[in-house]
Amino acid sequence: MTDTQKILEENKNLKEKILRLQQENDFFREKFKLAQHKQFGVSSEKSPDQLDWLFNEAETIEDVALTEKETTLATDDTEATAQVSTKKKTGRKPLPKDLPRETRIIDVAEADKVCPCCKGNLRRIGEEKSEQLEYIPANLKVIETLRPKYACRECEKNNATTPIIIAPVPASPIPKSMATPSLLAHIIGNKYQFALPLYRQEMVFKQLNIDLNRKTLSNWMIRSAAVLEPLVLRLKTQQLTQQVLHADETPVVVIADDNQKSYMWVYCSGGDSPDPNSALKNIVIYDYQPSRAAACPKEYLKGYAGYLQVDGYAAYESTGARLVGCMAHVRRKFVEAQKVQVKGKVGRADWAVAHIQKLYRVEAQLAGKTAEEKYTLRQQYTVPLLNEFKIWLDKSAQQVAPKTALGMAVAYTLRQWEKLTTYTQHGQLSIDNNRAERAIKPFVIGRKNWLFSNTASGAKASAILYSVIETAKANGLNPVKYVEHLLTEIPKRDSGDYLENLMPWMVKLGVHD
Repeated sequence: MTDTQKILEENKNLKEKILRLQQENDFFREKFKLAQHKQFGVSSEKSPDQLDWLFNEAETIEDVALTEKETTLATDDTEATAQVSTKKKTGRKPLPKDLPRETRIIDVAEADKVCPCCKGNLRRIGEEKSEQLEYIPANLKVIETLRPKYACRECEKNNATTPIIIAPVPASPIPKSMATPSLLAHIIGNKYQFALPLYRQEMVFKQLNIDLNRKTLSNWMIRSAAVLEPLVLRLKTQQLTQQVLHADETPVVVIADDNQKSYMWVYCSGGDSPDPNSALKNIVIYDYQPSRAAACPKEYLKGYAGYLQVDGYAAYESTGARLVGCMAHVRRKFVEAQKVQVKGKVGRADWAVAHIQKLYRVEAQLAGKTAEEKYTLRQQYTVPLLNEFKIWLDKSAQQVAPKTALGMAVAYTLRQWEKLTTYTQHGQLSIDNNRAERAIKPFVIGRKNWLFSNTASGAKASAILYSVIETAKANGLNPVKYVEHLLTEIPKRDSGDYLENLMPWMVKLGVHD
């Protein structure tokens, strides 16, 4: 090799090294910018025109059909807004009419009911009416149960042994305990619906001169969960017959498990609220497991062969379900790429996020439609958008550095592509896994307050109680009233007794009952 060739070879190696170092520098710079944003930036994933329902906001989207104009709206880059109702109602909502009312009349003095001009009597011409809401603290009462005993005096005179007759002890969720179904339901609701830890509830009871320590309360929760467990198992059996499920998982600290990282898994079917257009049952089941291993969902979903909508976690691959991807996770990847790109510059990540927005605009127009209608309209409007997205991804994969945020977003989307497009094949499927993410959110909020579980039995009890609470909410029931109803009725029944009439879609309890 000549000196010139050696110089050229060294020059080539140096260029390759410089390029590699530049790529590494870009990678770490992006990581640093993303860490800065996570630490100091706005945490909301909502873009300026993001569909409100996607992130479970309170605004409602008008239920309108996909007209030719709306088709352009979903496919044209120049059209950027979905038909969203932005007009806000002013004024205070009226108080419920079923609340008890007390009328107070504030009248002027009799001496003032005289005309200041002619000194004649004033006549009543109307009134002004206003309403205020008064809070009446909870009332506690003691239920004293007396069971008269009966014996035969005549037999006693003859020294004959006769039985003493007494009414049986009424069925109770926790025998020999002072806790009634209503008290247990109140404590369960406070912790698992409103995230009020037991030690704070202990303080509340102390203010009412009731001595209930958190150890007692914790024991009550475990005992109550044992009563409700047969119903949850029945709900699980019903859930595994549904065509579509959603799943997610989140860590939970259990002190008794030493340093082992435990997880709370959640499995959902149906929707967040009753839907007359859906045949799916609204069920939410929490499943505590001491790990995040693939064996956990595999065991829970044993024999299930329907659709399972999840994120990209590989553990779900071990199940027999047909996996459906989550477009919200894809969007997050590209949003992260947006955050680390040069400020003020419009790049590829912006195009990807905007294109995903178009997919969600189509979904907004499908709200309230039947599964058959959703399938038909997705074939007409969604499939072309996905085909366009796939062409862009394939092209970008050849042009973008793989270790950049954008490169990793493109690679993730391509790896998940088959799962991401599956939702177009069935009208009951969703574009994302937000159903499960919303279901697991109450547990995450509660975890911030109570931080950990002391024992595995406590974590399992929490899973059962969260399951009942969230399933009740999904079926339009008042969770506390539903739990009270269950704790009243289940103890009356023998083990393995029929529970079908206690299913949340069979019980007639209103949200405000």
